[in-house]
Amino acid sequence: MTTHCVLKSLMVILLVLCAAYAVGQAPPAASPYLTPIGPAINVETAKKAAAGALAEARKNGWLMVVAVVEPNGTLVYYEKMDNTQLGSAEVAIDKARSAALYKRPTKAFQDAVAGGGAGLRVLGLKGAEPVEGGLPIIVDGKLIGAIGLSGDLSEHDGQCAAAGVGALK
Repeated sequence: MTTHCVLKSLMVILLVLCAAYAVGQAPPAASPYLTPIGPAINVETAKKAAAGALAEARKNGWLMVVAVVEPNGTLVYYEKMDNTQLGSAEVAIDKARSAALYKRPTKAFQDAVAGGGAGLRVLGLKGAEPVEGGLPIIVDGKLIGAIGLSGDLSEHDGQCAAAGVGALK
């Protein structure tokens, strides 16, 4: 075999290996930055999401505050269960605004901060609430608002927020 044939064969093998590797890779996750902003959530839809979230809280015996905002963070609907801790009143709104303005669950910020290192940059983002319980509300692939809950463990806040978003499906 000539040197030219050997090089050609090695190139073919290299291309086949690269192609096999590329096929085996999972596609990259869609960036929340790409989520288009749709028409703002209306009051009736916000109430439906809040009702689903608070039903989950009641079912589990948790006291909660729920806030629903438009994509720009403007409050659309708010409800506080009796005897919910007072600090949660503003935290729920902050979580909803954070999820809307940054188009991602507040748990993403919580996880970034918990990871340390470069994740601590989140603490410098104005309005980024690094505590689980805020979720964007996406309808037909577009951000129409967000829901935030506070009142119990952050995991429970997140569970109730998910129930609120789920009530819209």
